[in-house]
Amino acid sequence: MLSEVKAHFGLMREFRRAGYFETGHHRQLVQEIKSAVQEGQLVALAGIVGCGKTTTLHRIQQALRDDGHILVSRALAVDKDRINLGTLMMALFYDLSTEKDFTVPTQPEKRERKLLALLQKCHKPVALFVDEAHDLPGKTLLDLKRLIELVRDGGGTLSIVLVGHPKLKNDLRRPAMEEIGSRATVFTLEGIQGQQRAYLDWLLDHCTAPHTPREDLLSNEALETLAERLVTPLQMELYLTLAFEEAYQIGQKPVTADIIETVLSKHIDDLEPRLIRHGYRAKVLAELLNIRSAEIRAFLHGQLPPARTQELRDELLGLGIPLQ
Repeated sequence: MLSEVKAHFGLMREFRRAGYFETGHHRQLVQEIKSAVQEGQLVALAGIVGCGKTTTLHRIQQALRDDGHILVSRALAVDKDRINLGTLMMALFYDLSTEKDFTVPTQPEKRERKLLALLQKCHKPVALFVDEAHDLPGKTLLDLKRLIELVRDGGGTLSIVLVGHPKLKNDLRRPAMEEIGSRATVFTLEGIQGQQRAYLDWLLDHCTAPHTPREDLLSNEALETLAERLVTPLQMELYLTLAFEEAYQIGQKPVTADIIETVLSKHIDDLEPRLIRHGYRAKVLAELLNIRSAEIRAFLHGQLPPARTQELRDELLGLGIPLQ
C-alpha cells in the first residue's frame, strides 16, 4: 500500500504484518499437534490457500521451542516436487549437528547410521517440519514413514509434520497411499471460518493508529460485505488494501460497500480459483485424470459438451476433490 494512502486513513502498518489472529480452533489445533509430535507421529496439517497455515506453523514451532522438550528442524528446500528423503535427512543433519565442520555422508547406509547416532545424542524427541508438502512426490512420503520407523527402532523419537493444501489430505487418503495415509494423523486448519467479521475488527485494531474511529475508515455495510464474501485472511488483506487505495484515488472516506463491490474480483468464486485454493491447478488435475491439460482448461472454463463435463465432474468428485 502506498505511504500516502496509509497516512490518509491513519494506517500504521501493512495488513499482512498485523500479527497472529488466534481463535479457539487455533489453540486446540496447536495443543493437538504438540501432543502428536511428542509421540513420534507422522502429522499432516491441511488448509486452503491463504487460511494462515504458515503463520500457524510458526506458532506451533515457537510453542515447541518455548517448551524446550522437543527439538525443531525445518526443511527449507523450496522445490518440493523434487525433494527426496536424502534432502529431508540433510535438513535434520544441519539443524541438529553441533560439530563445527560437519559434513553429511553421501553413502546411504553410512548416512542413516550417522543420523541415528545424532538423534540418540540429542536425548530429546525431534520434529521435522515440511511446508508446502502437497508437492512432495509420493515416494518421498512413503520414505518418510520408513524413516520414522527406523528412528523408533533405534530408540529415538522423530515426528514429521507435513503442512499443505487440502490436496495433501486427499493424497494421503488415496488407496495407493494407504501405507502412509493410514498411519498419518491429519488435522484441518479452518482459519477464520465463521469469524470473518471478528478478524476484520482485529485486523483494523492492529493496523490503525490508537483511538481511530472505525466509522472513519469503513462503513459497517462495507465490513459486512467483506465478511460475507471473503473466507481467508489473505483475501481480507488483499481486498482491504485495494479498497483503501480505490477510496483514496476517488477521494472517498470512509470506504463504502460500493467501493468494496468495485474492487472485489467478479471471478473470485469461479471453479478454477476455488480448485487452486485447494491445491489443484490444471496440470495437477490433468495428471490425476490422465488427460490433456487443454481439456482440463476447457472444463474449468465451461467449454466442454455437457456429457463430457459431467463425466469429468464425477471423476473429480470420486477423487474427493471439492467442486462446490
